[in-house]
Amino acid sequence: MTPKFAKAASFLLAVASVSARSTPSAFVGSTAHASTRAFQTSTTLHEKLPIMAEESVMSPKVHGTSEKPVMKNLKWGCDYDTADRICNFNRHYAEHAGYWSTTEYLNEVDKENPTKYYDSVTGKHLFTAPVGRTMEEYLVESGKHGWPSFRDEEVNWDYVRCLSNGECISVTGTHLGHNLPDKSGNRYCINLVCVAGEPADE
Repeated sequence: MTPKFAKAASFLLAVASVSARSTPSAFVGSTAHASTRAFQTSTTLHEKLPIMAEESVMSPKVHGTSEKPVMKNLKWGCDYDTADRICNFNRHYAEHAGYWSTTEYLNEVDKENPTKYYDSVTGKHLFTAPVGRTMEEYLVESGKHGWPSFRDEEVNWDYVRCLSNGECISVTGTHLGHNLPDKSGNRYCINLVCVAGEPADE
């Protein structure tokens, strides 16, 4: 085990001990945390989720399923080649389990406030987490499964869609990951390299 991975593992164990004393409330409409009310999109939260798309969204374009490569200046030290391959030339595979904890993500992510996650290709805002739960709960769930895991209310449905096979994508064709529902509802298992972009100039 590398020193960096050991450090990440120690951090996850630490937050696990905290979250064990609390109960997750990651559901659409939850009012347990003020951040739930703060994150809004143009899509009504009462609409059936996930919002689905047709396969045509992932049709071949200029650069794989996208119009251009991923950004060069990805956050958290994410690898450019890995990101470009997974985002634009891939429909089924993922960064290896635990990859997110070997980057600078755990050192740099805001532990006190929700973080916005941006498309590594377009810079569009895709996710905000944590919403409706604590940071500890978000990190422990993500650590348990091996990839950042988002819930319905943490998704910006203006730019995120799912296909009938569970693939989670952006509206412009970026592969993001997969929806793997569990007893708590939809769980979007997302590659960190796909949401490590800098925000686009609006």
